[in-house]
Amino acid sequence: MERTARKTRPGIRMLGTALASTMLWGCAQQVAGPGPMASVAPQLSVERFLQASNGRDYDGMSRIFGTAEGPLGDTGSTFGCFFKKIGSWFGGQSCVRRQDLEIRMAAIANILTHSDYRIVGEERVPGRDRPTIQVLVDLMRRNDTVRGVPFLVVSSVGGQWLVEFVDLEHVMAGG
Repeated sequence: MERTARKTRPGIRMLGTALASTMLWGCAQQVAGPGPMASVAPQLSVERFLQASNGRDYDGMSRIFGTAEGPLGDTGSTFGCFFKKIGSWFGGQSCVRRQDLEIRMAAIANILTHSDYRIVGEERVPGRDRPTIQVLVDLMRRNDTVRGVPFLVVSSVGGQWLVEFVDLEHVMAGG
């Protein structure tokens, strides 16, 4: 028996090759993990927060302190605050009055008063909706050093890294 070669048109062969290579590329695509520079932004946010704290720059602190939804100091206009208040009834974040925000930041600044600081470690916090990093800081004060103060820094929907939590009890207890 004689075999006959099946002829295919060059256009169909090229289309088939393109589709196959596209499908293979999609399956073999690697997701890049965080590079060495990825951890710099959370550390910089902690440093800026500590500098603003020592300088009693409450407005600056409130622009670096917040949640995944955004900075706490972003109170918005009266109209925007109205919608935030309605959203808070359904689990959103409500507006904070500027005076209340300043009092909170002043209290945090009083507790975090330091002569120097050193970032001593960081690690990713698992199980969060948004990327979150715990940054550990040694705070040097006049008479002592408070070691390993945890700062949680979250990546907000706006792309900023915001200090979400500082363990103030750890600082007040002296480490």
